[in-house]
Amino acid sequence: MEPFVHLTGVAAPMPIVNVDTDMIIPKQFLKTIKRTGLGKSLFHEMRYDDDGAEKPDFVLNQPAYRKASILVAGDNFGCGSSREHAPWALLDFGIRCVIAPSFADIFYNNCFKNGILPIRLPQEDVDKLMDDASRGANATVTVDLEAQEIRGPDGGVVRFDIDPFRKHCLLNGLDDIGLTLEKEADITAFEDRRAQQFPWLAAE
Repeated sequence: MEPFVHLTGVAAPMPIVNVDTDMIIPKQFLKTIKRTGLGKSLFHEMRYDDDGAEKPDFVLNQPAYRKASILVAGDNFGCGSSREHAPWALLDFGIRCVIAPSFADIFYNNCFKNGILPIRLPQEDVDKLMDDASRGANATVTVDLEAQEIRGPDGGVVRFDIDPFRKHCLLNGLDDIGLTLEKEADITAFEDRRAQQFPWLAAE
């Protein structure tokens, strides 16, 4: 998993409440177990018409936001089903950070497991960042995980809270497998001791 330390990029405004996981990545795209290739289907029903043509008024289809790496969203983002394809699709598109007043718990947890930083902020702070994001590609936002700060294009700073363990995992690019491998020496030592104490368990 790619570490998340600092991120400077375009923030796309999506002032919609209750964006569920089926809106993020509709059910017909859940057949794959690969984490790549889903970005083109992100927000499919909002992004494309029935003929597959882009809807020009959708934010991520607008030239200023095609390379957005930050999403500023409404309350209860990621509600609905627990599909992990939702953060996969966001990440494959290029979104590394989602800022909202609140998130659905399962989606929130899945973000951390896939290298995406979900930031909960009071509505008034989200409104400020939404205003920054509405200015387009020239108004970049910086997310500093180490300092736990979001810096806007005008120099304003918004601080955010994050669980220290989740922060450690993102800073070091550790998913569940990576966390396990941090204990590789201890695991190997345990296996060696077990083989010596109970050799019949290792017999083929």
